[in-house]
Amino acid sequence: MSFHLFGNVLTGYGTAANNRGENEGNITTLQKILWKGEVHTTVSAEAIRWALRYYWQTTSNDYQVNRRWDDEVNDNIWQNESFDDTNFIDDDVLGFMRAEGAKIEASDEPKQKGKKAPKGTTTAKRGVLEVTRAVSTTPFSGDLTFNSASGKKGRTSLYGTEVHATRYQYGFALTPERLKDKSRIIPVLDGLSSLGEVAGNHSRFLYDFSPESLVLRWTHDFSPRILYCFEENEGEISVEELIRKVRNQDIEPQELWIAGAITEYQEVEELAELGVNVFSGVKSAVQSMKQVISRDLQLPQLELIR
Repeated sequence: MSFHLFGNVLTGYGTAANNRGENEGNITTLQKILWKGEVHTTVSAEAIRWALRYYWQTTSNDYQVNRRWDDEVNDNIWQNESFDDTNFIDDDVLGFMRAEGAKIEASDEPKQKGKKAPKGTTTAKRGVLEVTRAVSTTPFSGDLTFNSASGKKGRTSLYGTEVHATRYQYGFALTPERLKDKSRIIPVLDGLSSLGEVAGNHSRFLYDFSPESLVLRWTHDFSPRILYCFEENEGEISVEELIRKVRNQDIEPQELWIAGAITEYQEVEELAELGVNVFSGVKSAVQSMKQVISRDLQLPQLELIR
């Protein structure tokens, strides 16, 4: 049976702004969705995937990335436009697609009998890593800041920005047997546990997307069962639904790793008593999970963090 890695990430509390939303006049808007009957802000899965690719590009581990970001031209630079999921980690993990039109334009004239119209071609691979949209844990109240550009003033000197003080949570899933190189599950974990900037205008705003709390599941089960498991009520974080699923044996406790600030809440003591792997630190939990993955997939064993 195949192993599957599932995760649910809760960021720290911060002020989010300009997360790839559209402008309305001089107002920079946040993306929003209706979530459980209220308006929440959101960050796209595409932005999270972009940040993961950028982590691989800039980390010191020399990962080969096909779509490299060039800050000088403010655009992506392709290393191989034909793609190569053997050599490039992002082609393997995140997938790719290139659509090309027909080499000969179709004519409006009637087709000759037996002659087929020219068709375009598509080169594609579905991404192995699946990421959910990140959703704020609290509703958006409509906070707006007004600012002025320095120097000479013009029509666009005054601008406003929607701001949301909140946390975000998102989930991910990966089946390593679908990868060309199964060991690439390790840099996926490393990257998602270390994301610093996801979306937004970081010349003005910085929002830390690394996990403050983290739930991981390593299982043969096809269903994640842990997505969006964090709830926030009056500033308190809870995982009541996760506890219910473990208590009712919908999730085997030995398959779960829970880490970070959430472990300081009393309710998590029940998860520890049920046999869940509980870590006060996110990095130590990720390192433990990497050791188990390496053992089960017969990868080279990693040195444990002391």
